[in-house]
Amino acid sequence: MIKRSLMLTYGVASYLLFVAVFGYAILFIGNILVSPSLDSVGDGNLLHAMLIDMGLLGLFAVQHSIMARPAFKKMWTRIIPKEIERSTYVLISTVLLGATVYFWQPMGGIIWEVSSPMVQTILYGLFATGWAILFLASFQQNHYDLFGLRQVWLAFRNKPYTQLPFKTPFLYRHMRHPLYVGMLIGIWAAPTMSVAHLVFALLCTGYIFVGTLFEEKDLEELLPEYKQYKKDVPMFMPRPSRNLKHGNSVPA
Repeated sequence: MIKRSLMLTYGVASYLLFVAVFGYAILFIGNILVSPSLDSVGDGNLLHAMLIDMGLLGLFAVQHSIMARPAFKKMWTRIIPKEIERSTYVLISTVLLGATVYFWQPMGGIIWEVSSPMVQTILYGLFATGWAILFLASFQQNHYDLFGLRQVWLAFRNKPYTQLPFKTPFLYRHMRHPLYVGMLIGIWAAPTMSVAHLVFALLCTGYIFVGTLFEEKDLEELLPEYKQYKKDVPMFMPRPSRNLKHGNSVPA
């Protein structure tokens, strides 16, 4: 019982830390209430700043990709209990995201800066919509399974983990990766675009496109329904005129 309680505490603490760091990261990207922010203007060595920032994002991307692969999970769960594998993934991702925000180096100047209040409002509206899509998509899957809470809760209750079914709630009927679509909108909907912001946006966009290819390969091997779902539903850009042929299925 003590072990199960510790795993539950670990999972909840990892999740709460993620919520705090990710919330701060959104404010950092949007230049809202925090300083420095992503668009703070740099006055140091551009090459030095770029190398640090690319290293931070690269480290986050490598960890995020490798730890998500089934082969790594199989090896990793020989070292740690499988019940906290997802929570550990969330914790390490959170620490690296926090490090990226904390050590991020401003670079260069401003590429564009919108002065029109109306256009600023539209862009901030898109910014908020992007992150809202991301959070909604996480709950349309199973938010608590995605962030490891369901796993530690089942362990606490001494119940075995069960794989979630393949379903297609609203957003997933129109695009296969609404989480990433929301993130892309949130990153690019910027009233102010500095050199650092552009580098951040380009690298994150590249990582999302490349990472999605690996993720879909894993999903096709894990879920027999995914191949048909992939044919019926576009990756990122919705096609409202097309309906999903095989009912309510999407990756959980």
